Amino acid sequence: MSKHRIAVLLVLLLARGLISPEVSAQQTDSTAVQQDPRQAEVRGVQLEPNYPNPFSRETRIPFILGADLFEDGRAAIVSIRIYNLLRQPIAIPTAIDHPTAAGQPVQELRYDAPGRYEVFWDGTDRSGRRVPSGVYFCEIIANRSRAVSRLAVTR
Repeated sequence: MSKHRIAVLLVLLLARGLISPEVSAQQTDSTAVQQDPRQAEVRGVQLEPNYPNPFSRETRIPFILGADLFEDGRAAIVSIRIYNLLRQPIAIPTAIDHPTAAGQPVQELRYDAPGRYEVFWDGTDRSGRRVPSGVYFCEIIANRSRAVSRLAVTR
């Protein structure tokens, strides 16, 4: 598919509301994360830019869980998915620094404290096949907060 056709497809999907161009996070009232001054204003969940981006083999996806997710004394329940342009789920990243599930796909993980965490995606779909070049979306949901970011795969 030519670059022109891909651009037209993206514009049509954006116009119909099937994909979202912004990185968004639903936020709730709360206090700020205290561990790192850079995280002082984070509420809910925030996706940081993945690195490298674009990538051909693998990428790391950092995210921050804000203190407001833990206000009621409960753990944050986190799920992360990778979607294609048609909003079809294609992959589940792997937890990197989770205390009990490092190296496991992020089906649904519990985090007990606010802070910065990371997941890893090897650029494959759920069947283990490498995904083609293109734009993909990473969505994270933590309790009642959501954020989305774009990932670019080059082959």
